[in-house]
Amino acid sequence: MYEEEARLPTHLWLEAKIRELMSEGLPVYVAHKGEKTGGLVLLKISDMAGRCRLLTQQRDLEGVLGWENARGSDVVEEEDADSYIRRSIERDPDLWVVEIEDREMRNPFAC
Repeated sequence: MYEEEARLPTHLWLEAKIRELMSEGLPVYVAHKGEKTGGLVLLKISDMAGRCRLLTQQRDLEGVLGWENARGSDVVEEEDADSYIRRSIERDPDLWVVEIEDREMRNPFAC
């Protein structure tokens, strides 16, 4: 297992990152607010043409937080993504959902 590191509460981390992205002109908003201190984040990155990427936070074996495709494939239809998001929130109401519009579908949260 990994050692617990000091973690910034999810809502503070997201507020700062969203502010940064908006100052860069990237359309981004919180579609669902989850648990303030420890909720995981699901990103929906839309190309604004009906396709999107769904990325979820996951820790690796060393405890490092990263991003993985939530649906197994890199690009999904927006209807499928929205359905997956609804089911995910039903299973985990603590989940945060952040929607981003970027024609190139880049993950601005990746380090």
